[in-house]
Order: sequence, then structure tokens, then C-alpha cells
Amino acid sequence: MPRFAPRLLEVSTAGHAAHELRRMAVDSYGVVEMVPKMRTLNIGLSHLECRQANILKQEMLSLGGDAAVARGTVACSIESTDCVLIGTVKQLTRLCRKLTAQPFGLAELAGELDLLLGRIASSPASWKTSQRSLSLQRPLIMGILNVTPDSFSDGGCSSDPARAFEKALQMEAEGADIIDIGGESTRPGAALVTFDEELRRVIPIIERLAGTLKCAISVDTWKSAVAGKALAAGAEIINDISGFNFDPLMAGLAASSGAGVVLMHTRGTPDKMQQNTAYDDLMAEISTGLLISLDLAREAGVSAECIAIDPGIGFGKGAASNLELIRRLAELTSFGQPILTGPSRKSFIGKVLGREQTDDRLFGTAAAVALSVSNGASILRVHDVRAMRDVADMAHAIVHS
Repeated sequence: MPRFAPRLLEVSTAGHAAHELRRMAVDSYGVVEMVPKMRTLNIGLSHLECRQANILKQEMLSLGGDAAVARGTVACSIESTDCVLIGTVKQLTRLCRKLTAQPFGLAELAGELDLLLGRIASSPASWKTSQRSLSLQRPLIMGILNVTPDSFSDGGCSSDPARAFEKALQMEAEGADIIDIGGESTRPGAALVTFDEELRRVIPIIERLAGTLKCAISVDTWKSAVAGKALAAGAEIINDISGFNFDPLMAGLAASSGAGVVLMHTRGTPDKMQQNTAYDDLMAEISTGLLISLDLAREAGVSAECIAIDPGIGFGKGAASNLELIRRLAELTSFGQPILTGPSRKSFIGKVLGREQTDDRLFGTAAAVALSVSNGASILRVHDVRAMRDVADMAHAIVHS
């Protein structure tokens, strides 16, 4: 994991800027002074030594930018501080050059910051799987096929193999680029499923669809043994809700197979993940978790071209956190990997709109999908393929026209 791990901060309003500064314990005068400046590019750093933060502030001021730090940083009366670098791309690029001559590890920060600025300036054009390269010139739609009896959204409607087969064909006809097949429910509180049972559910339908579908097949599992047999049956993408954290063999399998992978952020297994949904700094924790997963993937030899990231909407997060996550999704574009979001029919939509029934959440899902695309998502995991194909394509056309 990078030593400093700089990250993009998405500050869309003065209120959001002030909230971030107060979270960092910036003094009240500093908040007033800094908020108007944060209309440029903002880069977050966590747990800096005061001497590092003071040099960064001095250098940014000399370049016409600024740096927000916690109260007590200048006098070094606190142990550490978060920091926000505030400036233009040009100013931050010049900062990288100046930091190469600075002590206390700041030359290393220069390299990390330079890489970050490069990733911000460009976005991935494709996502590679074991069988093809999927273009990201328009959003990819990943249709959800849960072959489980206890799915939160459809009550097991696709658990019958014949119905699952027909549903997959329907989703492809409606515009799905990927069919994501899962044999273990990941709804909050769901019990874990045995290896044998998960195989019994997913392998026959993958084998049957692999000879019929033209679109890609993904397997939604965190178990390497299930993923391996699914790939042998015709799947080409591993969608791992644990981000390679639950099964130590999964990263190696992904590397050796060349499969596309989705690395998701969560807190704990589905049966326990909603027991702790409080965050001191939501996006910082998600970013750190994704960095750990990316390190696991790269150390195993997974190609960067094969990796997509998923911040895990609804996984270990309450309604307010899910809303914040979609609003600040653009921060994750700085990873330089395709971003997948899966807001479809989830409980935070029901809570906001007062829609208890999952099939009453179509329009709420549409809003979440449109804003996900606007904020940088290029892969949308959805139940209602035809509707969300239109929503995603329209949002993409507006943003990129």
C-alpha cells in the first residue's frame, strides 16, 4: 500500500467543504478562509507528521495554492494531522517537482501525487476479462441473476434453472453487457451457504448459458473453489464482495485465469456487516479498503486492465452513507480503474422514498444509476436491465456531449 495514499476529494458545495474541514479539526477562522478556495482541485492526505504538513502548507502557499491542516499543526502540539492540498493541476504538478528535494519522506509523496494527477487526467477505455475486452465508451450494464431462494429483491424467482435461463436471455435482449450469476444471497443478515450448495446452484446455469449468450458471464462469489469451477464452466469475471479478503486463494486464481475481477469494499460477511455502519471518514475508509484489495490483486499478479472497483453500496453502510457515497463517487476515479456501482432496489432507496416493496424502487434506482454515471461509474449492476440501459446511456450522453 502506498505510504501516503493521496486521494481526490469531491467538494461540490460550501457546506461539504466546511464539513470536511471541521472533521479535520481546522480552527474556525481557517474554515472561513479555506472554504472559498476549495473550488479548485482538492487532494486529501491522512495522518501526516506535523513537520510534513507544515512544509506542504508553505510550499502550496508559495505556489499560490493552500493546504488545510488541523489546529495545532504549526506549533507541532498534536501528534498528527490530516491535510487537504488545495490548488490547480498546474500548482499541484509544480508541488511534485518541489517536493523531490524535501526531507521527511516527502520526495516519496511527490511520486505518489504525480501518479494520482495522471490518473485524474485520464479514464480507462476498457475492462479486460479472460475472454474479451469490454469497451467503456458507454456504460456497461451488468444484469443480476440470483439463483438463490432468498434473494432480497425477487424472492428466489430465478432459483429454478429453466426460469433462470430464460431470465438471462431476456436481460441480454434488453441490453445487458454482462450477466452476474450468484448462488449465495448477500443481503444484510443472510446466512452463509456451503461450497457444495453454491456449486449446485450456479454451475449448471453457467454451463448452459455459456454456449448461448453472446454477452459476458460473471460469477458473484467470494469462494475461490466456486470461482474456479465457474470459470471452467464459461464465466469470465469474478465479482468478489470481499475484495479478495475472505479467501486467500482468490487473488491467485484471478491472476492465473486472466479473469476480470470486481473488488468491492465491505465490512464483514453479509450476516454481520450491518452491525457496524458508523464511519469517522467514510470515503477515506473505503479508499483504504480498496487500496488493500488492489495491493492483494497486484501482488498476486492480476493485471490492472482486469480490475474494476466497487465501493459497496449497502454493504456495511447505512442510508446516509450510501447517499454520501454516490455524491462523492468521483473521488474514486483517482484509482484509475473502472468503477462499478450496485444501487439497484436497495433499502436506502426504500428508506428515502418510503418504498417498502423492492419492486416499487424503480425510479429511485434510476436516480441513483444516473448520478452514479454522472459521478464516474462505468459499470452498473442492476435488476431492471431495459430501464437502466436507457437511464445509463442518457446520463452518459448528457455528461459527455
